[in-house]
Amino acid sequence: MNDVKRSQRRPVGQGGFTLIELLIVLAVFGVVAAMAIPLYANAEARDRIEKAQANVRLLASAVTKYKAHMGTLPFTLADLTTAAVNGLNQSAGPFLDINLGALQVIQGGTPAWGAYTYTSSTAGTFLITATGDGTTVSAP
Repeated sequence: MNDVKRSQRRPVGQGGFTLIELLIVLAVFGVVAAMAIPLYANAEARDRIEKAQANVRLLASAVTKYKAHMGTLPFTLADLTTAAVNGLNQSAGPFLDINLGALQVIQGGTPAWGAYTYTSSTAGTFLITATGDGTTVSAP
């Protein structure tokens, strides 16, 4: 090692990586990114599905409260956002809190899901449905 001239040695603190080492690191980053991106996309879809399920349960609960107070099902989901007076002249409502984003849920749903549909029957049953991300969520 003594026969190497001082000018040919790297100065102290001037060490570096070779091109091969840098390419290996980039390849490892590429493999990790290729595995992580699909997992992240699936997590977003699962989150949207869970949000739609929660919104459908919220709407179903509000419809049930409305029915308990009024004795009949609401005609539309928009009826849940106002106060209602039943046959005994008792006032209650709103059954959905507009300040918590309930109006957005009723009018437009979420961007990936669209609007929530509400159907009721004369038999006193109802169905709330949302469709998106290749999945349909309904209640009850």
